Amino acid sequence: MRVFACKGRVASCTAVARVLRILACGGAGAFFALLMFAVSQAEAARRPHYHAHAHYAAVGFSPVLVSESMVIDVETGQVLSQANADAITYPASLTKMMTLYLTFEALNAGRLRLDQYLPVSDVAASRAPTKLGLRPGESIAVQDLILGLVTRSANDAACALAEGLAGSEPAFAEHMTRKARYLGMTNTAYRNASGLPDPDQYTTARDQVQLALALFREFPREYRYFSTREFYFRGKAIHNHNHLLDWYEGADGIKTGYIGASGFNLAASAVRNGHQLIGVIMGGPSAGTRDREMALLLDRGFEEVGVGANMVAHREAPPPTVAEAEQAPPPLSRDKPGVITKAASRLAAHLSPFGKAEAAPLMHERAVPAGEHWSIQLGAFHGETAALKAARTAAGGLAGAKSRPVQIIEPAKADKERLYRARLLNFTPQEAWSACVALHKKKIECSVVPVTGLKIAAR
Repeated sequence: MRVFACKGRVASCTAVARVLRILACGGAGAFFALLMFAVSQAEAARRPHYHAHAHYAAVGFSPVLVSESMVIDVETGQVLSQANADAITYPASLTKMMTLYLTFEALNAGRLRLDQYLPVSDVAASRAPTKLGLRPGESIAVQDLILGLVTRSANDAACALAEGLAGSEPAFAEHMTRKARYLGMTNTAYRNASGLPDPDQYTTARDQVQLALALFREFPREYRYFSTREFYFRGKAIHNHNHLLDWYEGADGIKTGYIGASGFNLAASAVRNGHQLIGVIMGGPSAGTRDREMALLLDRGFEEVGVGANMVAHREAPPPTVAEAEQAPPPLSRDKPGVITKAASRLAAHLSPFGKAEAAPLMHERAVPAGEHWSIQLGAFHGETAALKAARTAAGGLAGAKSRPVQIIEPAKADKERLYRARLLNFTPQEAWSACVALHKKKIECSVVPVTGLKIAAR
């Protein structure tokens, strides 16, 4: 069912009149209309400040989709198109945009680190699919949780972040609602961090545009997580549900959503010739239809602001999509720890340095010249001898690492503590991540350093 704002008793009377008109036609159409009206009234009685009606309005035998949308120009804030933008509906997994907003806020405030591990509770692990398949009692790096939300729209990862930041998911949801009010999202309320069905969790297309715009403007570096097309977790490639990234020219984010009560939702952003648009569609009848409609709305928006087609590299046709809340992910391998392997390269190419977060992905986008390799940094030491010993000890405990060159980075002039840093050199990106994971299992701290010389968080 779709829930819409209603003032007074006029809408209710109008609904009755509409049903009576349809009943006059008789037959199956009348029966369907009567059934929808009865369900609507039950919902409206439970929540008297809303008027409910079927997501599909009955017109004879052909249902007509009721959906909401809005597209804005990011630079000016101009609304380029809108339809039912203030109608109350369910956010589904667009909820995770707010979960990530608060996560990015905590990272920039220094209350959270990308390489920090958060525990997985029984509650988080029990969340319905889609999910990463987290197990109670294990701990997962914040960066893996972020990527799980962005790509798979993982409900267990959303709950783990909520509990890590606020102690419980209900407490986090209260914080989400307060932040929504602060951002001017006056018709939004949250009851969980994932978007799983809850009749008291609601929003509008306009509010979701406002949230996407806030993410873009306030977290320009972290925002690029939303452009991640895949990452590896426990040896499995996880692909982004936002297939607009695969085929729409200029697409660079942001989030999909689906539950039965809302239909297929999408918040999307795209840039052409330096001009950025953000759009939201709520209530699509299918993922493919929703995506095509979004592409059409964005195309019209770019035309309105005088921007033509963007010259970008060819992207493959979109693969088949599945509903986020309908199909469970395949069983995940339990013999490999959660890591970012080949996706580290993909992500790092999109992300700029985080302002205050410790050990964020920092590599600038460029091709890796032949002969250049990544390295592993093993920490900081007060003496060169200690740094060298640590490097040799680490290399001795890694298969295939004994022959790796060792580099000792001398203290910078501004370094008052005079700390030496040890590095093992000449790894491929995947070798570096795998080696650092192995070192963490041995209780040896490390971080991955790409060819730019900038550190990346590692497990």
